[in-house]
Amino acid sequence: MLRFLLCLAVLFAPWPAAARVMGPQVWQTADTVRDLAEIRRSGVLRVLVNQSRNSSGEIKGETIGVEYLRLRAFEQYLNRSAKGPAIVIKLVPRAKDQLIGALQRGEGDLVAPGELMQTATMSRIRGSRPVVEQVPMILVSRTGGPRYRSYEQLSGRSLALAAGSAAGPELERVNRDLMRAGRAPIAIEWVDSTLAVEDVLEMVQAGIYTATVVEQPIAERWAKVLPKLRLERGLALGKRAGMRWYVRNEASMLHATVDRFLRDYRAPDDQDAAFVRVYRRLYRVQYPLDRLGRKRLETVRPTLQRFALQQELDWLNLAALAFKESTLNPAARGASGAVGLMQVTPQTARGMGVSDIAKLDNNVLASARYLTNLRRRYFASPRLNERERMAFILAAYNLGPQRVQSMRAEARRRGLNPDQWFFQVERVAMSTMGMGVVSYVSAVNKYYLAYSRERYLLDGGLQSAAK
Repeated sequence: MLRFLLCLAVLFAPWPAAARVMGPQVWQTADTVRDLAEIRRSGVLRVLVNQSRNSSGEIKGETIGVEYLRLRAFEQYLNRSAKGPAIVIKLVPRAKDQLIGALQRGEGDLVAPGELMQTATMSRIRGSRPVVEQVPMILVSRTGGPRYRSYEQLSGRSLALAAGSAAGPELERVNRDLMRAGRAPIAIEWVDSTLAVEDVLEMVQAGIYTATVVEQPIAERWAKVLPKLRLERGLALGKRAGMRWYVRNEASMLHATVDRFLRDYRAPDDQDAAFVRVYRRLYRVQYPLDRLGRKRLETVRPTLQRFALQQELDWLNLAALAFKESTLNPAARGASGAVGLMQVTPQTARGMGVSDIAKLDNNVLASARYLTNLRRRYFASPRLNERERMAFILAAYNLGPQRVQSMRAEARRRGLNPDQWFFQVERVAMSTMGMGVVSYVSAVNKYYLAYSRERYLLDGGLQSAAK
């Protein structure tokens, strides 16, 4: 891990990412429908993809996303016998719950979500033949937790869902039945927009969330690298459905071509080889509010709150960063001379006008000043919302601000949104540097969200929870 330093295939050859990924500011058109003939003339097929790393990720030239791999094969299929210029697939990453709206507005020609979609409100949209047939949505919890025989047993308990999850309408039906029976509904927690389905699964494994509902193929894939997940295959929610691609009704030739391709496509047997090799090495989030975590947080809380207030920071951001850096241990020693709760280096502390960083107060002061300095010098733009701003600051804290700024510039060149770290600039980091800084920012963000769920207790002191 880099500390507080300012500077510091499968089937076919990898796609050159700079030429193949585009973001929301590119190809904005007003309700335009392009069928295959126009797509061939333009030489570009715009595919709206789910931002999830499970669906469309690429790490240093290795394909991780299942839809990414399938789309590469579809590009080969389109160009196999066609005359004239080749068609190039351009990816347009969007949040899952924004994909269909973007297709309806003409911002893409095809949607490849990699997950089941809520189809009840779709208009002017038609689905392809199934990419994966008869997919059940199953309950996923953590090994060692309670076992359930039915969803009704979750009455009064919480269950986390990623944005756009197809499980939402089915759980609402379960809740209506529970309330008619005079029982408490399941508390559905729609998670923060910075989290994709794989992030929710990681937080379930950590014990931050009790359970979630996920498509069984996705749960089985991530169980290969998250061994503490428990898949309740016997608890399917609602009816099985097919995962599909989607086009506008008017794009009949594109629809027919997609169906012909999917009819004969077979995923390679080793399609998860790179996925498992990369993700099993990654840092896994822990539960930051177990007994030891709560005790340590209560000890350092006054210091974190004092310097967060002084530097106009959210103290829970400082707490999340401290947990990632040292698991809230003020005596921690790390690489490159980094010490203390926040793993500050003497060089960085001197740059912030702070000495003797073995002392807790000085350690936190140096960190808080450095975070504020990063914000003021590099990430003060009003275009950044606060969650994205903090993500960029954390990336700079880990990697150095110059590198982060260069990744933002590269994101702009690729047509991605340079003002959004999650699922946009982080794609540049994944493809060029690997998962190190992506995992770092993701972990701190998850600890922050875990703390935020109990803010009303933590703000006043953890001891109040025990009374």
